[in-house]
Amino acid sequence: MSQNRDRGHVKFLSCVAARTSQEVNLADIAKDVEIDRKTADSWLSLLVTSGLVILLRPYSRNTIKRIVKRPKLYFMDTGLACYLSMWNNSRALEISAMGGAMFENYVVSEIVKSYANRGIDFRSRLAYYRDNNGNEIDLLIIENGVVHPIEVRKSSYPGKDAIRNFSVLSSLAEETGEGAVLCMSPMVIPIDSKNKLIPVGAI
Repeated sequence: MSQNRDRGHVKFLSCVAARTSQEVNLADIAKDVEIDRKTADSWLSLLVTSGLVILLRPYSRNTIKRIVKRPKLYFMDTGLACYLSMWNNSRALEISAMGGAMFENYVVSEIVKSYANRGIDFRSRLAYYRDNNGNEIDLLIIENGVVHPIEVRKSSYPGKDAIRNFSVLSSLAEETGEGAVLCMSPMVIPIDSKNKLIPVGAI
């Protein structure tokens, strides 16, 4: 019985790691691991409590309608996420469909750590946006009542298409500030008067 439980834990960890940078769907995770949803919820809560995983809340205000309510999941250690999801070759990961998710995981986890290093709870400052029309913004940084949209792109020179969803923020009660695309650009490059490409190394 103990061995079966241990194998279940390992399978659960691998399943969660494979879903990093995605919205949490406990029903799908439970089905894949062959456990009930309550157990999946309990095990995920342990990962969050231990600090291995963080859950990024969806942005929500009373004035915003039809917002997706599930949090997104990120590992605080991107290397551990790669190991658990059995990506042991960096080149293979880079060119895979999972490469973008792991890159996003790295970026978000580093931003979360930067808040933790200053003694700030990231949950009061960070969120993501996604509505039922499929409009999504990877990260919103909320400072002093101003919302700053952030996209993450595993590319050196993302085009203006990377900021196409920033316009949905015009319906927010809060002011929308400068935005950015965190990417592999070697330097800060203006996209327009309000948004920039920013090297991931600047985090």
